[in-house]
Amino acid sequence: MVPHLVTALTGPINELEQRVLDSMPAIERWFRLEWMEHTPPFYTSVDVRNAGFKLAPVDTDFFPASWNNLTESMLPLAVQAAMAAIEKICPEARNLLIVPDNNLRNTSYLSNLAQLRRVFHMAGLNVRIGSISPDVKKATTIELPGGETITLEPVVRTKGRLGVKNFDPCTILLNTDLSAGVPGILEDLNEQYLLPPLHASWTTRRKSTHFKCYEEVSKRFGKLIGVDPWLINPLFDKCGSVDLDTEAGMQTLATHVDALLGKVRKKYKEYGIKEKPFVILKTDDSSDGLGITLRDVKDLDAVRAKGSAFGSLQGVRELILQEGVLTRERMNDAVAEPVVYMMDRYVVGGFYRIHAERGVDENLNAPGSSYVPLAFAESTHLPQPGERPGVSAPNRFYMYGVVARLAMLAASYELEATDPDAEHYD
Repeated sequence: MVPHLVTALTGPINELEQRVLDSMPAIERWFRLEWMEHTPPFYTSVDVRNAGFKLAPVDTDFFPASWNNLTESMLPLAVQAAMAAIEKICPEARNLLIVPDNNLRNTSYLSNLAQLRRVFHMAGLNVRIGSISPDVKKATTIELPGGETITLEPVVRTKGRLGVKNFDPCTILLNTDLSAGVPGILEDLNEQYLLPPLHASWTTRRKSTHFKCYEEVSKRFGKLIGVDPWLINPLFDKCGSVDLDTEAGMQTLATHVDALLGKVRKKYKEYGIKEKPFVILKTDDSSDGLGITLRDVKDLDAVRAKGSAFGSLQGVRELILQEGVLTRERMNDAVAEPVVYMMDRYVVGGFYRIHAERGVDENLNAPGSSYVPLAFAESTHLPQPGERPGVSAPNRFYMYGVVARLAMLAASYELEATDPDAEHYD
């Protein structure tokens, strides 16, 4: 089922879509050559925004946790991708341990774990779920809304290896971004593959590093198909460490906001775009979901006066500003954005994140959002040549998949650049 989206398949983005479709052989060859040189993250999800005049990724997650929101028809693709990924890492793998987040009262999150377990079981692995939460002291079985059950077991570390009782895995899959820090139990494992690696967690990761890598990827891709990279790349600015409790800190932030808005205005003028530019303020070093919309420097005073939005930003924090990308997608009366899921180098599915109470220029990844699956399985790699741009859902989905894979490629560059064990040459 493809949801009917009021404006998903119309607008000036058609020209970009046509260029992508015309360049499909060159694009797929380009990706193929990139993956010969670089290793994709084990699994990734990418939030994409379609403004009608540009289509760009705005967030990339190394620990995607909404697999339960994908349609059942994506399972065969996910299983094949899981097989390919495991084969590269540990061809003789028999046992896989999933280490979840400690937020174990959220039934939607637990349903996500059940879906991941199903994918890897069908890929030919014995799968157990081992929790590092101090609250899980014994094997605990939880019933999920659909009647399915999931069993959480306390992890056990023996002789430098991680497992659960009577289960010694060769591969450990993290489904937690470790934003509270890396626990010692996960460090210095002996001959076990930890995926994604610890330096993918927010203890080390910075959004600014990712977007710098994406900027490089988008320039090369733009040259490949002959388009302005800005059409697929949100501009960004790294503010560094800023103390928002001080006037000097607020002034520093205001200077950055003014500079980035100026760059966006210039691009809007170049393309004759009548919309009002805006930027999104985010933390550079966490996945806290913070996304404050700023249309003008004066908005900083209003936001500060309210206090609540900056509540989690007390003291010195690492901040970035990102060019805001409108969403022209609609589901009924609610604004929507596509989220694309990938495993290894393959797009396996996606869904629309929908929020009835948010505007076209606001962060939709917030309480109150809901999800509608997209039937990527039938369409992502099967665009329909000859169809007029804007009338074919498979063609639009293919374009989402291309942009998401560009973000995934940037993620692989990012992981290489931040790998503590790699030899870096200047």
